Amino acid sequence: MADIDFYFDPVCPFAWMTSKWVRKVQAQRDYTVDWRFISLRILNAHIDYRSHFPPEYEAGHTAGLRLLRAAASIRREHGRAPIDALYSAFGTRIFDSHTGTYMQGDDDIRGTEGFLAPILAELGLPSNHLAALDDPSFDDEIRAETDGALALTGRDVGTPIIHFQPPEGVAFFGPVISRLPDDDDAVRLWDHVIGLAGFPGFAELKRSLREKPQLKAFGVDVDDVGEQEDWHGGSRRQKK
Repeated sequence: MADIDFYFDPVCPFAWMTSKWVRKVQAQRDYTVDWRFISLRILNAHIDYRSHFPPEYEAGHTAGLRLLRAAASIRREHGRAPIDALYSAFGTRIFDSHTGTYMQGDDDIRGTEGFLAPILAELGLPSNHLAALDDPSFDDEIRAETDGALALTGRDVGTPIIHFQPPEGVAFFGPVISRLPDDDDAVRLWDHVIGLAGFPGFAELKRSLREKPQLKAFGVDVDDVGEQEDWHGGSRRQKK
């Protein structure tokens, strides 16, 4: 059993920022991490996207679900080990290497064979996993993992969800961070987060103001501070 279960959606920028922080902590504390699935498209299945979210969100969340289908196919055939490098490849391409839009018409190219194929080739994974993008038979597995993550925290959360020292250890949504701490601050932040979340009576500490994360996809360099935005209900929803 891993020291940390980390539930991610590939298209969530804050999950990616938090994962980069967790990797810094992992390297210094020698933790093992099991990278698990949580789908924003499934989590928001009850939401009217057109009235609640910016126009590109539905296509983006759908692309995330499609990539998770491929990840589930890979995990089923090759075990859990490749998911570490797969998520790293997803995040690096989506957030650290790309500027501009992923939209082509009404579709998000992150959920296409053209996006996934070079990642599979780079990781030495067979191309048969491309077929999983269009295969909804993987959705029950992803939904069950999403529901399992939400059972740890309650349903009014987003991504990522972290479960430290499962099955009995503490679980929480976030933390939502926009800046990547250095190695010393990464461990210090981890200890503070685990200490706070581990208090039995603790439930929430929150600000809806968020800086744009230090990611190339958001036009923010690693040495810059992103502009603050007010997020309602954990997302840039059009309605509160």
